[in-house]
Amino acid sequence: MIVLSLLALAVIFMALFSAGVGQMQISLPEILASIAHKVGLDWGALPEHPFAESALWTIRFPRVIMAIIVGAALAAAGVLMQGVFGNPLAEPSVVGVSSGAAAFACISIALGLSIFGAWTTVISAFIGGLIATGLVYFTARHGGRTEVVTLVLTGVAINAIAGAVIALMTFLSDTSAREEIIFWQLGSLNGTMWNNVLSAGPITLIGIAIAFTTTRKLDLLSLGERPARHLGVNVELLRKEVIVIVAFLTSAAVAFAGIIGFVGLVVPHILRMALGPSHKLLLPASILGGALLLLIADTVARTLVPNADLPIGMLTALVGGPFFFWLIRRTRRGAGGWA
Repeated sequence: MIVLSLLALAVIFMALFSAGVGQMQISLPEILASIAHKVGLDWGALPEHPFAESALWTIRFPRVIMAIIVGAALAAAGVLMQGVFGNPLAEPSVVGVSSGAAAFACISIALGLSIFGAWTTVISAFIGGLIATGLVYFTARHGGRTEVVTLVLTGVAINAIAGAVIALMTFLSDTSAREEIIFWQLGSLNGTMWNNVLSAGPITLIGIAIAFTTTRKLDLLSLGERPARHLGVNVELLRKEVIVIVAFLTSAAVAFAGIIGFVGLVVPHILRMALGPSHKLLLPASILGGALLLLIADTVARTLVPNADLPIGMLTALVGGPFFFWLIRRTRRGAGGWA
């Protein structure tokens, strides 16, 4: 509980800090006063700058909350994938789930589909993520275990195919659709609005709530398939459930933020080394850790270069790529990924 409390406090602090930095600096007391006034409390002095309130509530707060949502979704998906595959290299972007979701979302954008109204892109991303997750699972499983090489190679193949589909859709699209597709490829929270938050938030909350129902079963599965079955776990049903949940969470993230890699790889693995393998603790800790990591990455993306908004997917890849190489070497040395 101490770790969860510290992570929660870190997320709150980073959210307030992120909302205050940028081209217009807003102090912490001013941010807290603005929040208090919104909930009907007369506490503190509002920001002095005439446009500060508008910047906070129209631009920064939606983006901060979306960073928390996307980070939590990707980290939770990473925990579930690593648990069900029994492999520390499993992660939505590494094995192609994010790319699959993005490819289907780009198809819906390029073709101007509106089958499900405003939810068409989100549902398309879900279908793409579900197909990619299913392909990874059925390809990488062999003899009751997941082969590391097959897992990585499957991810390479899916990422390559999805990349080709995205490139084709970019070529066929008009200017506005092309700009939107480029956004998917780079990953960014720029332009996030409250309606995006209100769409992504419930999807992520539902996915995370369902994910918590699998924690005990994943703990039993970590003992091995045969012991898990003897203890009453329907292993195949659990895997199918996790595949759907992972696609659900990944589609929520990809549909509103594009491809942001390695969050689901770095956060769960570090916390697993620190807290142990129990999913009952690992899942909530990873949710908070993913939110914290993406808040930090997004703040850096907004402030590192003056008057520029860097792609957040680029920053997470710069951190996650070297970590992935280290993890591969660690796994091959036989140390295992489950320290």
